[in-house]
Amino acid sequence: MSIDIPSVLDNLCYRHPSLLVDDILEHEPGKRLVALKNVTVSEEFFQGHFPGTPLMPGVLMVETLAQASTLLLFANSQRPASRVFLRGVNKAKFRSQVVPGDQLRLEVTRGRTRSSLVEVAGRAFIGDKLVAELKLLFGFMDSETKIDPTAFVAPGAEIGAGTVVGPQAIIGEHVRIGRNCSIGTKAVVDGWTEIGDETVIFPLASVGLIPQDMKFKGEKSRLVIGEHNVFREFVTIHRGTAGGGGITRIGQNNLFMAYAHVAHDCLVGNETIFGNGATLGGHVTVYDHATISAMSGVHQFCRVGRYAFIGGYSVVTRDALPYARTVGNRARVYGVNSIGLVRNGFSQEVIVKLKRAYRYLLQSKLNTSQALARIEMDPSLDCSDVDYLVEFIKSSERGVSLRRSFRHHGRHFDDEIITDE
Repeated sequence: MSIDIPSVLDNLCYRHPSLLVDDILEHEPGKRLVALKNVTVSEEFFQGHFPGTPLMPGVLMVETLAQASTLLLFANSQRPASRVFLRGVNKAKFRSQVVPGDQLRLEVTRGRTRSSLVEVAGRAFIGDKLVAELKLLFGFMDSETKIDPTAFVAPGAEIGAGTVVGPQAIIGEHVRIGRNCSIGTKAVVDGWTEIGDETVIFPLASVGLIPQDMKFKGEKSRLVIGEHNVFREFVTIHRGTAGGGGITRIGQNNLFMAYAHVAHDCLVGNETIFGNGATLGGHVTVYDHATISAMSGVHQFCRVGRYAFIGGYSVVTRDALPYARTVGNRARVYGVNSIGLVRNGFSQEVIVKLKRAYRYLLQSKLNTSQALARIEMDPSLDCSDVDYLVEFIKSSERGVSLRRSFRHHGRHFDDEIITDE
């Protein structure tokens, strides 16, 4: 793995002076890591520990798993300026001796995170034999704020501990940035903008500037961004307007790839993905776990439902339905977003119910109102996700576009159905 082990381990306070991890075999960033430790007789702790019968001390087994855990927490991490310290060891069990010549396989998995604490489950194996297992509790400690000398930070701006501001970045006077954020080279953050902890803004992004709305007259308006967001190069996010409620709001754990754009008064939920060049017009609402693929545009006042997938280069002028794949110019529904639902942990039972509900909407000879009524009357479709789909369609103000297929005299036709019929 291309990870600088000594450099990453500098993030662990009070650690043993020796490196106790030799190599990394597997790495799922932020979730799981598998590493190796070769136990050799030349290590200094064997010289004084049971002379004549060298044995790796249990406390150093704990330290070895703590170092592996630090690699998990910080390798490819978005925390630019923080460190961890070991707060506690729970449920430790040492099942077998470890002696020179053994090769330890270290498996660490990230567990619950609350406030500034994180739990990591660690196990050590020799071959297939479990020799130790425990749970480690780590606390995060913020480093000092680092502002490059060439950056401009206006008086009045608030920057949280551990945040790094890169060369020639510009931070406006009304900006509030949380802890452990990263503001890249020549990025601009301005206006009445709030940014949550551990958010990363890459070089040349523009966040919080005035909207591209001819009705905007310079009034005070806001942009509020939650925690753990990533804004890649050249992303533009505009604050709200008086006519749209005065606020643009973005949740947490969202990824905005290069050149993505969020216009004024948009509301974006949590854990969404915006592909390169994906664009929202003003007043758009994007619900949790939606994906808007590269170079796609969503018309103003539209909604994008939960777990919706919008295909690349699509033009969305009506509400994009939840759980479905919406593709094309003008965009239409092409069935359930099965791959996305599986990736997000939906059960096969729920996916089957959603497919059956969409069969009423897309393949029956019923109009939309009749199809919705049939879905509501079908007891086999009783689940909260189907209920959400029905309510989403009923509450649409712009209407939703569906794709109905049928054949006539051997030829294939598509028929667009809208809810405001």
